[in-house]
Amino acid sequence: MPELKFSRSIVSAAAIALTGLGVFGFATITFGSAMVGETRRVDLGQKPASGIDALKALYRRPATIPFPKDNPYTPEKASLGKKLYFDTRLSVTSAQSCASCHSPGFGWGDGLAVGVGHGMNKLGRHSPTIVNAAWGAIFMWDGRLANLEEQALGPIQSPGEMNMPIEKLMERLATIPEYKPLFDVAFPGEGIKSKTLAAAIATYERIDGNEKAISEDAKRGFAVFNGKAQCSACHEGWNFTNDGFQDIGLPSADVGRGEFMPGVIKMKHAFKTPGLREIGRRSPFMHDGSIATLEQVVEHYDRGGVDRPSRSDLMKPLGLTTQEKSELVAFLNTLNSPLTPTAIPVLPR
Repeated sequence: MPELKFSRSIVSAAAIALTGLGVFGFATITFGSAMVGETRRVDLGQKPASGIDALKALYRRPATIPFPKDNPYTPEKASLGKKLYFDTRLSVTSAQSCASCHSPGFGWGDGLAVGVGHGMNKLGRHSPTIVNAAWGAIFMWDGRLANLEEQALGPIQSPGEMNMPIEKLMERLATIPEYKPLFDVAFPGEGIKSKTLAAAIATYERIDGNEKAISEDAKRGFAVFNGKAQCSACHEGWNFTNDGFQDIGLPSADVGRGEFMPGVIKMKHAFKTPGLREIGRRSPFMHDGSIATLEQVVEHYDRGGVDRPSRSDLMKPLGLTTQEKSELVAFLNTLNSPLTPTAIPVLPR
C-alpha cells in the first residue's frame, strides 16, 4: 500500500489555500491560532462552488490507510491485534488493557484529565486518542517513540502504566492455548514474540475500527474482478449486481428465465445475477446450491462452464493463474460485514 504521510505542514497548506481563496474564517471559527496576524470573517456563500470544493479537499481523509512495508495489513493480523488490544492480561495485574486508556467509548481516549496506571495511580499526562494514528509521524506527548509498533510495547512495559515485563508477558501468552494458533496464522513461522505482539496491536490501532481496510491480496483481487475475470460485467455497482440474467454454464436441466421467455435462446438456463454483499456467508452457491465454496465458484468461471447455445457470451475459459484465483477470493471475502456488531457507546461526560 502506498505510504500516505499526514504532513505537519497541513495547517500551513490550509493557510495558503485560504489566503488564495480570500477566506480567513468560518462563522465563529478562525485560524488565529495557526496564522500570524488578524483574522476576519468572510461569508462563504459568496465564494464560487469550485473554491469551496478546493477548501474541502484540503481536509479530506485519504482514501487508504498507510501501513509500513515491514508490517503490511492482513485481516488475521488485525483480528489478533483487536483481541490483544482489549485483553487485560497484557498488564501485570490483569486489570488493564490498551482500551483502559484508549477506549472507543471515549473517542479512543479515557475521558480523564490524566491517565490512570498501575495500582490506580494517576499518570502525569492525558491519554491521547489513537484516532487516525496511522498517519502519525511520531508518537507520545514527548515524541519519544518513532512508530506505532514501538508505541504498542511502551505502555505495556512501563512500570507506571501496565507494568508488565515483556519476557513475562510472552510466558503468559504462551499459557493461553487459543492464542498460539492465532499468532501462527497471523505470523507464519514466527509465532508469539514481542515483535509480532507489537505488529498485531499496531495494525489494529491503524485501522481503529475502519472495516474497509483490506489486504494487498484483496486489492489485487479487486483488479482481477474488474479486469481479467470480467466479474464486473454483471456484478456491478454498489450492490454488485445488474439484476440481469445469464446462463453461466451450470450442468442443470432447469431452464430458469427461459420458462418465461421461451423465444429468446440466451434466456434458456439463465438465472438472475445475485448481489455479492455478504457472499462469504452465503454458501453453498449458485441457483441450485451446487457449488460449496468460493474457490470452487472461481474455478467454475475460470473453466467457462457447459458450452451450449444459451451460454452467456461472457462465459469462456479465463486462464486465471493460481495466484489470481486466490486474490479474487480474498477480494470477495472483503464484501462481508459485521452482522451483529457490539457497539461501545459514546459515554456521558
